[in-house]
Amino acid sequence: MENFNIDKFPRSIDAGLWKTGHLQGIAVDTAHEYIYYAFTTVLVKARLNGETVGWVGGLAGHLGCIDFNDEDGRVYASLELKHDAIGQGIMQNTGSKIADEDAFYIAIFDVGKITRPNMDAETDGIMKTVYLSEVARMYSAVMPDGTKHEFACSGIDGTGIGPVFGAPKNSPSMLMVACGIYGDICRDDNDCNIIMQYDWRKFGEKAKPLCQLAPHHSEAKPDKVYFIFTGNTEWGIQNLEYDAFTGDWIAAVYRGKKEKYPNYPMFIIDGAAAPYEDYIAYGRKGLHLSLKKEGVFDEATGIYGCLFRKGQTGIYAFGNGLYYISNEYRTESKEDGSIIKLYRHADDPSDGFTEIV
Repeated sequence: MENFNIDKFPRSIDAGLWKTGHLQGIAVDTAHEYIYYAFTTVLVKARLNGETVGWVGGLAGHLGCIDFNDEDGRVYASLELKHDAIGQGIMQNTGSKIADEDAFYIAIFDVGKITRPNMDAETDGIMKTVYLSEVARMYSAVMPDGTKHEFACSGIDGTGIGPVFGAPKNSPSMLMVACGIYGDICRDDNDCNIIMQYDWRKFGEKAKPLCQLAPHHSEAKPDKVYFIFTGNTEWGIQNLEYDAFTGDWIAAVYRGKKEKYPNYPMFIIDGAAAPYEDYIAYGRKGLHLSLKKEGVFDEATGIYGCLFRKGQTGIYAFGNGLYYISNEYRTESKEDGSIIKLYRHADDPSDGFTEIV
């Protein structure tokens, strides 16, 4: 980031308290000095001093990881409308209903229109969505042995905007979308995380307003689907963030439970390494990504990882070696909040990041 003035960006920001679910992701518009929060069913717009400008609600689905696109000034987010335990909990919390089908979208927010509290995602002309047909297919798939969900796909969560894997840092940006992955320890097709690549410039007229009681199918199909061997995780990559400072991708996860894996809470995907073809589950082949060869190395599995335990609920890379990372909490009255703190790289790559105080 050129001409970066650290004094304009606080060491910590209070995201406030919300009863809409815990924080799922953060994004920063550095040019206009706004920060955005996804609190499960609302997108919040705030100034860097913590003052809330407004928010968009009216969602009965799971709003996940978000990213601000500097090229078009919009926030991109994963959005799930589904009926599993997570979806049932959201509908119970909001008192709203969705259509019978399970549907998955990239939500595109025209955040310049967020000017007040209690704006509505369906009716206020702020949000458009693109249907992710490949995610829906994987989620609804039943394998020959009767197992549900191809590759244990639970939907989508992590989103990030950056160059194609293996391409130079200044290459055109693409939207990378990480699949959610059920952490079932009794199956072996869920030991890779999955990232789908989309060219956000091609969304155009495919992006439609969303009616959650009658979901549209104006679809985008991925240009590429990548697999990254991390071992077991709970719910897959929660937050995915491109770091222009290193040229790598940060992937924060909830730790898996299979004892044969190191179950790290964070992985660094090598952005300079070209994808390569190798076997995946079901005896098929797919494109694989490489973990950065730094941090903690597990000899038994060949997996590299990081011990840093934050980032699953939000991480933002400024591109100059500084980062905003969510420190989430819940009050006794079941309100969710987070203090967004400023970090730098830790001296030991195994530790990931250290707070700037």
